[in-house]
Amino acid sequence: MTDVLFPPVGDADAEGVLATWFVHDGERVNEGALIAEVAVDKVDLELTAPATGVIHLLAGEGDVRRRGAVIARIE
Repeated sequence: MTDVLFPPVGDADAEGVLATWFVHDGERVNEGALIAEVAVDKVDLELTAPATGVIHLLAGEGDVRRRGAVIARIE
């Protein structure tokens, strides 16, 4: 199992918003595929899958998360 983390940007207490998921819960993803977009400090960042497998979303669009928080898992 591989955790998908909110990107480590800004300082240790930096927060951001999960703007958009480009995948659905239970969908198969390939390593390197675009899976989400997050907004941190007025910057939008694209997240790619760190592994190949089935993704399970643990955060919803619009959720605020701290850097390093687990937002999904890939099995």
